[in-house]
Amino acid sequence: MTPIHCSRRTVLGLSATLSFAVLEARRAQAAQGKKPVPIGLEMYSLKDDERKDMLGTLRLVKEMGYDGVEFWAPYLEWSREQLRDIRQALDDLGLKCFSTHNRNHYFEPERLGRAIEYNVMLGSRHLVMAHPGPVDGVDGWKRVAEILTRGHQQAKKAGLRGGYHNHGMEWKPTLDGGKRPIDILVPGTPRDFGFQLDTATCLAAGGNPEAFIRATPGRVKSFHLKDWSNDPQKGYKVLFGEGIGEWKKIIDAAEGVGGVEFYLIEQEGSRFPPLETVKRCLDNYRALRAA
Repeated sequence: MTPIHCSRRTVLGLSATLSFAVLEARRAQAAQGKKPVPIGLEMYSLKDDERKDMLGTLRLVKEMGYDGVEFWAPYLEWSREQLRDIRQALDDLGLKCFSTHNRNHYFEPERLGRAIEYNVMLGSRHLVMAHPGPVDGVDGWKRVAEILTRGHQQAKKAGLRGGYHNHGMEWKPTLDGGKRPIDILVPGTPRDFGFQLDTATCLAAGGNPEAFIRATPGRVKSFHLKDWSNDPQKGYKVLFGEGIGEWKKIIDAAEGVGGVEFYLIEQEGSRFPPLETVKRCLDNYRALRAA
């Protein structure tokens, strides 16, 4: 496919078409007596743009209509000066840092303190493990739960909360007795520990996002709102709302019993350039909420 250049003007033009959908979505939520759940962007979706110009990319994210962001693993490599500049930019723009994605070794004692300090500086409230690394059997998953629990307890002292982001492996009954890894992680972590549900990887692995939310009331604090298609030519490349996700049911469960505090758009590629992709996903999400 020939690359398509997506200029700032293009993005802002798309943003203008979104304003009515945003207004209608908020009116619909207000009419139902619901406080709108903030919608943010996982910055990995714009990883190349942020590497070139983090502050400029954050400005575009705000202009698109996002309420906040989630920073991914390299944030822990920033200097404190960079961190202060980014926090100031967030404050000036009116964006929140909802959470951070962390490599599994960030939960190790020698790195956890730095991760907690950086999250506090950013204004984040959720320290999420993005991937557990290699895990072997039931005992391995129990150790992951123990690591998450220790990290969560330490993070709570600073006003944060630990979290876990799933991939496909957590939904497959590959353990002794037909258990799934998620069946080890949920009871193995405290009630106030938050799960971050990646809907696309759950769907691709044959999981049922709505059923999981309803089976774990109050535990699913955030979402990566990604869609998935069972067409192998499309897979994860479909935009939000174009795949098999039953979004009305998922959102009703999330806001009815799940305990959701914020949603995040994450998209690792599509038929459009990255900036246009995340704008279109937000547009589709707002349209869904307004319907």
